[in-house]
Amino acid sequence: MLEPREGIPPVIADEAGLAEVIAAFAAGTGPVAVDAERASGYRYGQRAYLVQLRRQGAGTALIDPVACPDLSGLGDALSGVEWVLHAATQDLPCLREIGMVPTRLFDTELAGRLAGFPRVGLGAMVENVLGYVLEKGHSAVDWSTRPLPEPWLRYAALDVELLVDLRDALEKELDRQGKLEWARQEFDAIASAPPPEPRKDPWRRTSGMHKVRRRRQLGVVRELWETRDRIAQRRDVSPGKVLSDAAIVEAALSLPANVHALSALSGFGHRMGRRQLEQWQAAVDRVRALPESQLPQPGQPVAGPPPPRAWADKDPAAAARLSAARAKVTALAEELNLPQENLIAPDAVRRVCWEPPQRLDAEGVAQALVGYGARPWQVELVTPALVEALSAKAP
Repeated sequence: MLEPREGIPPVIADEAGLAEVIAAFAAGTGPVAVDAERASGYRYGQRAYLVQLRRQGAGTALIDPVACPDLSGLGDALSGVEWVLHAATQDLPCLREIGMVPTRLFDTELAGRLAGFPRVGLGAMVENVLGYVLEKGHSAVDWSTRPLPEPWLRYAALDVELLVDLRDALEKELDRQGKLEWARQEFDAIASAPPPEPRKDPWRRTSGMHKVRRRRQLGVVRELWETRDRIAQRRDVSPGKVLSDAAIVEAALSLPANVHALSALSGFGHRMGRRQLEQWQAAVDRVRALPESQLPQPGQPVAGPPPPRAWADKDPAAAARLSAARAKVTALAEELNLPQENLIAPDAVRRVCWEPPQRLDAEGVAQALVGYGARPWQVELVTPALVEALSAKAP
């Protein structure tokens, strides 16, 4: 499919055009296909730079959320309507920022996983299920570009062109496999989930952190990361375009004494201006001056069980329980033809095995799984396997 059925719609970039779209989509029928394009790798944050929608009776709409940053009126008009998204958890945060929050949804990627498809990207799903090949050449472009080139708009419109058709076909397939109720519970869980909490110590996720061991080196990573983040936010560019993770780790390991030493490090070479080098060196110097008590501790306080690789030493019985439980879950997932992580969250299995419930019967294990966020269909399927694994390996 090379062209949207009704052609490429104009990009809505003013309040009058938005009001027409809201009226048209409110009057439409059936589910609404929704997609959003971000500028990951180019701009700071994960905001939406284009929103695409399609609904029976309304056609396709392309909306510029930079020109129209408040789409809560559109969100309200579609309240109670089922939204069809592909990989919903990727788009929902940026849609929420502009006032669009679904009350019901159908996630075609997750549906594909539950149905046992080996490839669940939108292009692969549309081709395997509907027999159409979508042109997918513009997924990683800079969607903050204005005006957006016509080939990009064509690509964006095609992303929602067949989404409802894909939803209908997947619903039939899930029903045929006896998995439709499972999917509905998963979709409800996504739609009702609160926004995620801000990540604690996000600087600890710097790529290459495993090389950094000493507290003052950790302090340099933190200071450089936070300095980079402030600059990236001010300039509205991706942090990686300001300074690479590899350069941050290099500086932390070397603890350069001056700008000359810093400029010799990988990532701080001849292309970087004197002023830039001085700001990074100043960050290193600030950490050099900190007392030991103000430096970060290695590792993070871990909520829940330790990494499984440490279980054999810390608690051999728990390690045996986990091994038995994983084998049972793997076998069950293969039998049901779906990924293990969709059958039950690996973290829930680890927690149940590390600290088993007092009652190792079906009720005790089921209550523990519910406490860890498992949905009813998961509890029903996984509980017997976990009871068997925990009981067989109980110390």
